[in-house]
Amino acid sequence: MDVGPEPRLILLCGLPGSGKTTLAKRLANEMPAVRLCPDEWMADLGVDLFDDRTRDRLEMRFWRHAQELLQLGLTVILEFGFWARSERDAKRLSARALGVPVELHYLSASIDELCHRLEARNTAGECDTAPITREMLQEYAPLFEAPSDDELGLFDAPTGQRG
Repeated sequence: MDVGPEPRLILLCGLPGSGKTTLAKRLANEMPAVRLCPDEWMADLGVDLFDDRTRDRLEMRFWRHAQELLQLGLTVILEFGFWARSERDAKRLSARALGVPVELHYLSASIDELCHRLEARNTAGECDTAPITREMLQEYAPLFEAPSDDELGLFDAPTGQRG
């Protein structure tokens, strides 16, 4: 019997425009893995991408589903952004309780580079992404808790990528 790769939880961490979805799609195809992206689901369901209450409920549901998939032996990629260390810690500890390795892929770029990418994305009019302006990004940046090297060391196969 051919045994596939060990299931794992992959968390994608970064501000808008950092490349989370691009990386998630690539990883999902290579591994394979189930990719859960709140923006895409909310857009597909016709929900305002800035509806925080719905986003929170959807992310909670995705997490329950992710745990079920992990228990079935599937790899799961969560594209939540994971701006707060407390969110990353909670997912890492919960997945480890299931006996599953956890990767944190931290993607970062300068504010100018993020704005350049977001401007291109906004111009392309992709319907499954929230239109983010420079002003919004400048409000978000101080709220984002970038993972430290010590935190990255708590994860299996941690990566930090600069764009």
